[in-house]
Amino acid sequence: MTGDSWLLDTNVLLRWVQHEDPEAPIVEAALDRLILWGANLYYTSQNLGEFWNAMTRPANRNGYGLSPEEAELRAREVEAGVALLPDNLAVHHEWRRLLVGYRVCGVQVHDARLVAAMHVHGVKRILTFNTRDFVRFDNIEAVHPA
Repeated sequence: MTGDSWLLDTNVLLRWVQHEDPEAPIVEAALDRLILWGANLYYTSQNLGEFWNAMTRPANRNGYGLSPEEAELRAREVEAGVALLPDNLAVHHEWRRLLVGYRVCGVQVHDARLVAAMHVHGVKRILTFNTRDFVRFDNIEAVHPA
């Protein structure tokens, strides 16, 4: 696994910067292992948008209830510690291909967009708490932080 590339799903990024989250130690241990193995860690603009949404959404609506200023501080932590996989026309075309080819519906369009970025940029693994959301897609491996 040395030097492998990994996309960090939004649910991992959230727990990484929210140290009081009960699952934060699981994420920290997983990221420590990946860094020790020399893995390249990535996020996408979509991840950061989902991250911002969860950070600023009220706690009574399954969010963290932070102000935009607090979300900005945490987003900067992500940007400082993980590399960005840029969006481009190839990602868009791959995403559209996946939507049709895998008959993607509803909220799963977001997962397909992450997979499209992974395919275009040659990233084979995603670290996520929602491994089953990615089972349908070929050429990637979804790994739970535990």
